[in-house]
Amino acid sequence: MDSTGGGIVLNLVSNVEPVNKVKKPPIPQETLKKKKKTPQRNTEGREDNISHQKGNNNSNHDDAKNESSGFSFNFLDDKQTGSRGKGVKQKDGESKNKQPGQPNNNIISSLFRHNPEIPQVKIQKVTENKEAIFSSTQFSELPLHSFMISNIEKNLGFSQMTTVQQRAIPTLLHGQDTLIKSQTGTGKTLAYAVPVVQQLQGLQPKVQRLHGPYALILVPTRELACQSFETLVKLVKPFHWIVPGVLMGGEKKKSEKGRIRKGINILVSTPGRLVDHINTTEALTFSRVRWVILDEADRLLDLGFEKDVTTILNAINEQCQNQKQTVLVSATLSEGVKRLANITLKDPVFIDVAKHQLDKALPPAPWSASSSSTEEQLKPAKTGSQAEETGEGEIGEDAEMFSVPERLKQQFAIVPSKLRLVALTALVAGGFKSPSGCKMLVFLSSCESVDFHYTLFQACKGCSILKEDGTASKREGMPLFRLHGSMSQPDRIKMYHAFSEARKGVLLCTDVAARGLDLPKVKWIVQYNIPGSAADYVHRVGRTARIGKEGQALLFLAPSEVEYIRILEEQQIRIKEQPLDDILSSLMTSEAQDFIHGQFKGQRQRSVEEAATNLQLRYENHVLTNTAHTQQARKAFHSFIRAYATYPSSLKHILHIKKLHLGHAAKSFGLREAPSNIHDRIGNTNGRGTKRKQNSMKVSSVSEFDSGLDESTLMPSKKQKADAKKKRRKLMLQEKRPHPQK
Repeated sequence: MDSTGGGIVLNLVSNVEPVNKVKKPPIPQETLKKKKKTPQRNTEGREDNISHQKGNNNSNHDDAKNESSGFSFNFLDDKQTGSRGKGVKQKDGESKNKQPGQPNNNIISSLFRHNPEIPQVKIQKVTENKEAIFSSTQFSELPLHSFMISNIEKNLGFSQMTTVQQRAIPTLLHGQDTLIKSQTGTGKTLAYAVPVVQQLQGLQPKVQRLHGPYALILVPTRELACQSFETLVKLVKPFHWIVPGVLMGGEKKKSEKGRIRKGINILVSTPGRLVDHINTTEALTFSRVRWVILDEADRLLDLGFEKDVTTILNAINEQCQNQKQTVLVSATLSEGVKRLANITLKDPVFIDVAKHQLDKALPPAPWSASSSSTEEQLKPAKTGSQAEETGEGEIGEDAEMFSVPERLKQQFAIVPSKLRLVALTALVAGGFKSPSGCKMLVFLSSCESVDFHYTLFQACKGCSILKEDGTASKREGMPLFRLHGSMSQPDRIKMYHAFSEARKGVLLCTDVAARGLDLPKVKWIVQYNIPGSAADYVHRVGRTARIGKEGQALLFLAPSEVEYIRILEEQQIRIKEQPLDDILSSLMTSEAQDFIHGQFKGQRQRSVEEAATNLQLRYENHVLTNTAHTQQARKAFHSFIRAYATYPSSLKHILHIKKLHLGHAAKSFGLREAPSNIHDRIGNTNGRGTKRKQNSMKVSSVSEFDSGLDESTLMPSKKQKADAKKKRRKLMLQEKRPHPQK
């Protein structure tokens, strides 16, 4: 027995004595057992490998090398079986105790080994910002047209106003510029749409279609444009002469030009497409515009639409001589929104439901009488307590505290990277235990990741299930949907409507679905990847628990990302921990068993570990048995790494690329190979084995309005420095050289 090289070499020599060989004394069995139990050194993040060798081994016993009738099993540690290992690396699914001539029935997996330790998280006490959803006021109490009230109650199904509607509608009916800040799912669309329709139906002379736009509503995404348009169609039903319309990217411009020529009175549009029509469509005029509404104003700025919004507002100011009313609507209040409000709003009223900055009783007079200038009313408040004591409608830094729905249950789960995929499957399967079904949104970091998980789940859930008697059955599967910005416009609209009308299902999406969308009956929000800010977190979880309903939200965190909880707690967001074991236990349910096994023969898994291992192996087989699937997994893995590297600098101490275990992250995409073996990697080589310069990732943080001439770009290069140094030295030598005498 030898232990050279970090491993234990066990030579089992046959009883036949070779000729002319000195018989070696037998090894005591007690010593053999003790040495067999010697713990092997494990390297975190690598799988245990077993090398099987026959004949020639690196043993120090020369006679053992020449024993042709003996077997030699070399049990090597992780270090030996890495890239320099001489043995045959054991593959996933290969049995450690396999006997010759027997099949591989025992599956060995490292899914639950070498994971980082899950830290203990101490939850701090947080006082959440409470925001009352419903008010005690009915729509019938407002000075609205009787047809409007009847339509809202019968066709839209609302009789009681929400708090933001109760405060915003009277203010907008008075014709004041307004900045509305309220949490998601509180009915902000109706808060500005009802006053617009009420004013339009009462205009004299009567509004005609050929007059063109009277109201312009800008929204950041196509899905939100469709949703706002559908709401307006229902709202103007009693007033058939008012025509709403929508313009957005992905649609045929020729059809949109035709609708513009016929006339649109309430125009809903995304900024980019509207700028396109301003430059190319002569029939589009803004001479009669009276209302300009920027819905999800913070998102408009985040997506880089500030230049387009400026172009649109300038076009309106050039063509429209009438006094117009401007409204900014947002669930969060960023510095960009404050800046936009200072530019576009005149003597505005600030409505912040969370801070209760306005009196409960609605006065008949405008509320901005306390401040005559825009700058005074929009100046930052020093402290939140002072603003609450004075009751003034000021936009200050204290407004950055976010509000979430009161009946929303927020949780986080600490999940090691290798277990992320099976944990997501367990969560999805566990959410569908109820007979009535469930609707779930899963937010991912990139379009490629959405496509990969959509394809993976579709392939692994659609198999027929075998009953115990051998007959095939087809149980109702889990409806899967996907939504991201790279999809074609018809596919996006189709998926959006299909998920909205579905009784149950899972929508895999990017942040394109995080703002403004009212998706009915969504009970679960799963954030598979961490959002880039607390504001993004609030918008994501705001897709559930809308209008006073219940909902649940779960945030996936790696052990190295636990400090992100403190970021949320600083914004007065209360969140509790969900143990990983509770999530994985859902794999033992019959629904999960059907999902795991395409050919289910009635045999239940004996443990959670076995169920998770079988599920992971099935995913890996799907990825590795098809070249297209492998390429899709690699592409998704690369996009995940790129997205992880673009988190803002304020989160780099938590979400840094160096804290990621790339091997474990690759396993969460069904990849068994190390990242260095992925051919189309993001590595540092140019294909010839030499290092290449890394492109700066500052592009994502640079505004499109910046000149690019910052300090980093103005710094001279090394060559320029060297040339300047030579020039200075030459000038010094010329000055020291004596002048020739005349």
